[in-house]
Amino acid sequence: MSDAGNGVVLSARDVSVSYGTHLALQPSSIDFAAGSVTALIGPSGCGKSTFLRCLNLMNREIRGCTIEGRVIYHGQDVNTPDVDSYALRRQVGMVFQQPNPFPKSIYENVAFAPRRHGMASRSELDALVERSLRAAALWDETKDKLFASAMALSGGQQQRLCIARALALDPDVVIMDEPCSALDPIATFSIEDTISDMASRGICVIIVTHNMEQAARVSDRCAFFLLGELVEQGPTNELFSTPKDNRLEDYLTGRFG
Repeated sequence: MSDAGNGVVLSARDVSVSYGTHLALQPSSIDFAAGSVTALIGPSGCGKSTFLRCLNLMNREIRGCTIEGRVIYHGQDVNTPDVDSYALRRQVGMVFQQPNPFPKSIYENVAFAPRRHGMASRSELDALVERSLRAAALWDETKDKLFASAMALSGGQQQRLCIARALALDPDVVIMDEPCSALDPIATFSIEDTISDMASRGICVIIVTHNMEQAARVSDRCAFFLLGELVEQGPTNELFSTPKDNRLEDYLTGRFG
């Protein structure tokens, strides 16, 4: 495995998850680099979303959930009781499966968290809102209605607004749990373009997807999970063309999943 000297910003080292006595995720290790997109693939219930929620400590909030191993962010193990999970999530942003905009204006959705963290200047907030919406490919569609309700946007626009909201805190990692599963093909391609643009600007993007075509389109690397095990990982083109594990080959060819 590579280390931080090779552009790695986030790593899992023997990370496992148990719910009570049930081992949901076997010890798993993987690196995530700046400016790259990693897709976590596998059938439903295989552990990929469970693993994803370890990366920004969301599993901490589940009663009876135990996370072992190390989650290393810029050289620091953040899977420790003294790490502020809310502070971590400023830098490791998350976009969920269902768009979840605040019941506020488009502007306030983006400005809300930066304002809470001390940004008070209206000119700075204006610039931040525009920059974030542009980064999420939503500025042109919303610049004339910034103070309209975010709830009036389409599903795809709402999801891009949620991406803009995450980007407003200037994270260097963005994790996404099936961000396109509720969207139509046109909205899906818009989100995929946004993902590629984030990576081109140096952001580390980690995405859970059931869509193999999407994984092939957007990701540089893939990790295949099955029954709580991280089975295989590597460059996407290599995994898809010459899988080493028969279980991955069976999954890619539709024999199960």
